[in-house]
Amino acid sequence: MEFSIPDMSCGHCVKAITQALAQLDPAATLSVDLPTRTITVQTAQEREKVAAALAEAGYPAA
Repeated sequence: MEFSIPDMSCGHCVKAITQALAQLDPAATLSVDLPTRTITVQTAQEREKVAAALAEAGYPAA
């Protein structure tokens, strides 16, 4: 699943997002495209749960 993260602008943001997703699903994989501010997540979790974890970390999906 792909998410647009408008507030993601640096490596620190990527680290925070990675940690938030790892807490939700330790087996999740994450691909980040910083210039376009998008992430692609491979997880067994529902999209809504992933979006909630991103928002809780301070990086709500657009």
